Amino acid sequence: MSRGAFPILFITSNRIGDAVLSSGLVKRLADEIPNARFTIVAGPVAAPLFEEVPNLDRVIVLAKAKNRSHWIELWRQVRGRRWGLVVDLRGSGLSRFVSTRRRAIWRKNTGPAVHKVIEAARILKIEDDPAPPYIFTTPETEARADELTAGSGPILALAPAANWLGKTWPLERFSRVAMRLLDPEGPMKGGRLMVLGGPADAKLAKGLRDVVMRHQFINLTEDTDLLTAYACLKRARLFIGNDSGTMHLAAAAGIPTLGLFGPSDEQLYGPWGAETRVARGPRSYEQIRAVDPGFGQALCHMMDLSVETVGDTAEELLAATEKGT
Repeated sequence: MSRGAFPILFITSNRIGDAVLSSGLVKRLADEIPNARFTIVAGPVAAPLFEEVPNLDRVIVLAKAKNRSHWIELWRQVRGRRWGLVVDLRGSGLSRFVSTRRRAIWRKNTGPAVHKVIEAARILKIEDDPAPPYIFTTPETEARADELTAGSGPILALAPAANWLGKTWPLERFSRVAMRLLDPEGPMKGGRLMVLGGPADAKLAKGLRDVVMRHQFINLTEDTDLLTAYACLKRARLFIGNDSGTMHLAAAAGIPTLGLFGPSDEQLYGPWGAETRVARGPRSYEQIRAVDPGFGQALCHMMDLSVETVGDTAEELLAATEKGT
């Protein structure tokens, strides 16, 4: 660590979506503290999001262990440094037992529920000017994305997976919306289809590959790292996906983003940004929750969200984000 550096310990989420929604705090701190040096703590799936943050000392992967012993191990790793600032989005006890000039610790909101971006902003007392999600990438990552997305025609990005069955829109409906938009008479005629997800979602990608010609299909579900997938999203014309970490990555990439919602609350978790929209069926989140209070039933709560609703909303979003409008 160089002399005069301001060391920041930033403890963020296990989940990709939550980590993305709070990622703008890192950008804000980097902008406002030129000599900041970052040590970022995140869960195993979210940690790769922060590997290319400038002025990064290290990323610590916090994997859960028995009896919450992972917190003790983390304390052992960070206790020896005098920190300038500790930002703890997990509200853990650890942040109270390290030496620091200042602490910014998440506390449970006791007032009306607010969007998670605003909730994160409150930790730094910037809720009046919340930091939009922001993911750092290097030129090398951007170059890999250029290679993966090389070709002509606008890119429709789809993320048909979700972390549980209840909020997963049927794959066949994703296919029908894609065909509508990419049709020779559709608003994205001549376009390409890009499918995103993890290795476990490769089967979903295979279910969509017949929507377009082989050379128009971009499969990012098998061996594409998280930051490269994010960089590829920057090159898409439109994203459509279930409420997921990938949806939040798309919104952070600054592209028109349509999130599909059912048993999750878009007031708290909707995609963040001016060029984002939400589609849901006729039932509100509260109505769905009344049917399945613990969200423990093995059934899909997205069946009443029609292809027509998603297709119409997608076309409206495309029209609203045309250059020059």
